[in-house]
Amino acid sequence: MIKKITLCYFSPTGGTKKVSLKFAAELIKNIKELGNSALNNIGLSEIDFTKPEVRKKRFEFSDEDILVIASPVYAGRIPNKIAPEFKKAFHGNNTKCVVLCCYGNRSYGGALTEMRLIMQEKGFQITAAAAIVSQHPFSDLVGEGRPSPVDFKELSGFSKNVSKIVISGKNVNLPLNTEIPPYYIPLKADNTPAKFLKAKPVTDLSLCDNCGICAGTCPVGSIDVSDCSKTPGICIKCQACIKVCPHGAKTFTDGDFLSHVKMLEMNYTEPKENIFILPEDSVN
Repeated sequence: MIKKITLCYFSPTGGTKKVSLKFAAELIKNIKELGNSALNNIGLSEIDFTKPEVRKKRFEFSDEDILVIASPVYAGRIPNKIAPEFKKAFHGNNTKCVVLCCYGNRSYGGALTEMRLIMQEKGFQITAAAAIVSQHPFSDLVGEGRPSPVDFKELSGFSKNVSKIVISGKNVNLPLNTEIPPYYIPLKADNTPAKFLKAKPVTDLSLCDNCGICAGTCPVGSIDVSDCSKTPGICIKCQACIKVCPHGAKTFTDGDFLSHVKMLEMNYTEPKENIFILPEDSVN
């Protein structure tokens, strides 16, 4: 009998959090509506894996739990600085797990396969998986308006199908292709490789009041708290500091990065589809 649902998300700019919260809420609602009275007390707990201090913790789950785990897609994979921390933090015992990935209207690549493999190796049964389109953090034009009301309607239908699996009590573990594609190589507008690995946000000192919001938001703790114009640590290009700054003081000026954004806007504004993966007999 399932007693608890836990939602974990890594979501620097909030898109993945928004999608995963919606799914988890719908899942609980459907389980309660479709199940028996013994399931009425199922609650939801959250793990904000975006916070560096949270990623240092260990999380263990039993066969009476459901874990919903969600990540954005970076270059067609789980963010490379975060994937090892997923491996360290989560430990299951035949625990049902739903994997969600949010991608910025280009491609989800091997991210779903990678996350499914990570969680299966750590003792989780992959009950279902989905890749949801979300607005790209690099550009408002790529994946504009996503997730949309239509996306959320599809997500609601997916959650209903997942709830049927949970209520049935079946032990489902989706088959897994262990071949994970390599990271996508970003391209510039002229289709040559865009090399911006070392690029970091630039701060307009005339706008920055050193409030510290960006430093507190950075998911890898790389911004200097005492001088927010400095980023001595690594930058994963998540754009969290750009979007959270109340004065618009931060931006990226790297030429290759800007050319890559232009390439995305030239080639990836046509809406992509969400992908939902369920056991073949789960909706019968």
